[in-house]
Amino acid sequence: MDQKYFPKKVEKKWQERWAENGTFEARPDDEREKYYCLEMLPYPSGRLHMGHVRNYSIGDALAWWMRLNGFNVIHPIGWDSFGQPAEQAAIKQGVNPRDWTEDNISQMKAQLKTLGIGYDWSREIAAHRPDYYKFDQWFFLKMFEMGLAYRRESDVNWCPKCETTLSNEQASGGICWRCGTPVEKRSRPQWFLKITAYADELLKGMDEIEDGWPEKVLTMQRNWIGRSEGAFIDFAVKGSPGGIGSVRVFTTRIDTIYGANAIVVASGHPLIEANAGSFPDEIKAKIEAIEAEHGNPKDYEEEIEKDGIDTGLVAVNPFSGEELPVWVGNYVMMSYGTGAVMSVPAHDERDHEFASKFGLPIVPVIEPASDDVHVEEGEAFTEKGTLVNSGDWSGMSSAEAIREMTAFAEKEGFGEKAVTYRLRDWGISRQRFWGAPIPIVHCGQCGAVPVPFDDLPVELPESAPFTGIGESPLAKVEEFVNVECPECGGKGRRETDTMDTFVDSTWYYFRYCDPRNDQMPFDPAVAKYWLPVDLYIGGIDHAVMHLLYTRFWTKAMRDMGLVGFDEPAKSLLTQGMVVGESFYSKKKETYVFEDEVEFKRDEQGKIEEAVLKSDGSPVKVAVEKMSKSKHNGVDPDDMISIYGADAVRLFVLFAAPAENELVWQESGIEGAVRFLQRVWRFVLKWRDAVSDIDTAAGAPAEISKAASDLRRKTHQTILRIRENFKSRQFNTPVAALMELSNALGDVSFEPESATDAERYAVREALETLIIMLTPYAPHYCEELWEAITGSERGILASGARIPEADERVAAEDEIEIAVQVNGKLRSRVHASPNASNADLEALAMADEKVKEYTDGNQVVKVIVVPGRLVNVVVK
Repeated sequence: MDQKYFPKKVEKKWQERWAENGTFEARPDDEREKYYCLEMLPYPSGRLHMGHVRNYSIGDALAWWMRLNGFNVIHPIGWDSFGQPAEQAAIKQGVNPRDWTEDNISQMKAQLKTLGIGYDWSREIAAHRPDYYKFDQWFFLKMFEMGLAYRRESDVNWCPKCETTLSNEQASGGICWRCGTPVEKRSRPQWFLKITAYADELLKGMDEIEDGWPEKVLTMQRNWIGRSEGAFIDFAVKGSPGGIGSVRVFTTRIDTIYGANAIVVASGHPLIEANAGSFPDEIKAKIEAIEAEHGNPKDYEEEIEKDGIDTGLVAVNPFSGEELPVWVGNYVMMSYGTGAVMSVPAHDERDHEFASKFGLPIVPVIEPASDDVHVEEGEAFTEKGTLVNSGDWSGMSSAEAIREMTAFAEKEGFGEKAVTYRLRDWGISRQRFWGAPIPIVHCGQCGAVPVPFDDLPVELPESAPFTGIGESPLAKVEEFVNVECPECGGKGRRETDTMDTFVDSTWYYFRYCDPRNDQMPFDPAVAKYWLPVDLYIGGIDHAVMHLLYTRFWTKAMRDMGLVGFDEPAKSLLTQGMVVGESFYSKKKETYVFEDEVEFKRDEQGKIEEAVLKSDGSPVKVAVEKMSKSKHNGVDPDDMISIYGADAVRLFVLFAAPAENELVWQESGIEGAVRFLQRVWRFVLKWRDAVSDIDTAAGAPAEISKAASDLRRKTHQTILRIRENFKSRQFNTPVAALMELSNALGDVSFEPESATDAERYAVREALETLIIMLTPYAPHYCEELWEAITGSERGILASGARIPEADERVAAEDEIEIAVQVNGKLRSRVHASPNASNADLEALAMADEKVKEYTDGNQVVKVIVVPGRLVNVVVK
């Protein structure tokens, strides 16, 4: 052990030793309970950012903790390595996507190893390699057999200038992200996976995971699936324009139908498309503008200002016979329900906003069932109640009316009871090169023919013409496209769409269990030992895409006989973002660097006032997502080079609770370094004095008060940290360990003069501190463990475990009791933790400071809160 702590030297030594010994390689062991710790796999962009560091440090801390509690831990890593950035690099830089991706993986792998994350690298996978995407294709064929994969015509975003399809993200705002041309909607064949077949199961399955998954994530998934019970109602369209005789709406509140003032349809509704040629130019232009700006379903996730136009078409309310105008509205989606709604502004907030803007009538048809309910004037009453202004249905409760009006609509033939879902089948077709090829051959004679399983993988060609214009680059590679039909042997044309990259990430952690299997995605028997995942860690931004898709995929794999469970992960932790302070100069109208700014911080570390050093002009300070343009980004490599990987890891785990946003401050990491240096010096000081102490032999019978106090602090720390890890609080254990280190530093005896009991207390505290700090600073703790034990085998190989606390040792000899007189603190007394209320009252009344306020006054009563305070009430 060196006299000083040199992070680079220590970290290099232990990273090499872990690799040589296969320390983190996991093997099934029926004698030990397994624990599967998983972080969402990264996209290989080429560089780690601080968000990665936080995510992987959280996972590694938990993996170490579980290993140190005797669990057989699997903690794997891989690469979500298909995707658009690699293809864009090919277009812009002329590089091969495969080379670009492999280079980035090499760089990021080296960074992860420098960070010292304890991954089982023998299980590494990468989605872009044929041995992985072979099984993307295997799953596709299985789903094709099961009727879960199918092809149909579907609208896509089309850029007429680039002559290519665009994702919703690339067509945001109705403009091509590449050239700025207005995007059109075009219909083309697309492949889909029938996730809707599992809609009810996805909802019901939340009961199984509700104790382990954040409620926010489950709520987002419930809303995304959007199960609604209600009724379909057909509104006849006067004159059947364009051959459309009626518009079907879905409503959960048929009881409000007498309050309908319009039918509002999506811009892409068949009624609108069938009559597009007959609309006046003004209406046509408005509909096109709504389609361009709001035709993207993703846009509906945010509240938008309501907009629309009266088309001049007229529908008829089947209950009242009232004629209603047909409007196009920007808040109605073709992808949800039927693409048409009945607008009832008195009882729906969106409809109320729409009607108020355009002066449409607002007629209340539901009144509160109780006089206790107050409806604000000018607001929609959205609760259920009693029907009014509703013909023969007036006076009924909403519940009764919904039931009877639905039955009436069914009897009369203009409606029916229905359940709808917001969820739509998952479109997986992408007109890109860099993705898993869809294993289908199109034959003029046989139609869409699946590639035989034995012919998998359908490999991507080495390269393709990357222009960014026109159809998929694969379509331009003749040797890839032109093949024999697997069924008839005639001329066939291979499918040139590739799969959505979310396919790769739905099942990757199943592959980790059996990564070299070349016959199946994984052996069910092997997967049975490791799965399901015990804790999954990742951002909440994946709540309704990846996390929903992977739940669907798990249920489909169950139906294939690959797994015997329904949910992929028992628990989910959604970590917060790492953000940085940005400094915007109002005078310069640009972001400036922190060292250009003079500022003061308050006690909580927030900046109170900031000005430019050069001229004193004001600077606006904000906490924002890290970015180069705002000069608030931090390069993990720089931080590791300056402070060491363990200090970086310690800081990101200590600075904030895992679920919260973490504001990066370099002063915090400097504090972590000082803590590590302080503990290093203490171990160096006491190492020789405690080398012969065997804590397993038990504490000496005779023990000084100083040693007793240190042992008490040690066992209190063990209890506290064990409780913290149960509830996945990763920041508070660091505070507890800092307190224990302070207690060690405050001992009143020195190594040369310490008694055996005192040396025992120090050795016990040191072992506890080192073992419980290991999940945060593993290289550092390995070095300290070697120093005090003399073992070069490492912490795990030596059989070290998180210590158990002795609650008798942890118990306080005395506790402090606050004493109040008439509610104001006047003194403090010390008592046994087991003191009775009478004992506490007697101690309080005998205290000299208390007597100053009670002598000569009448004691009305004495209130005792056991273990906390005594309040004497006098007059």
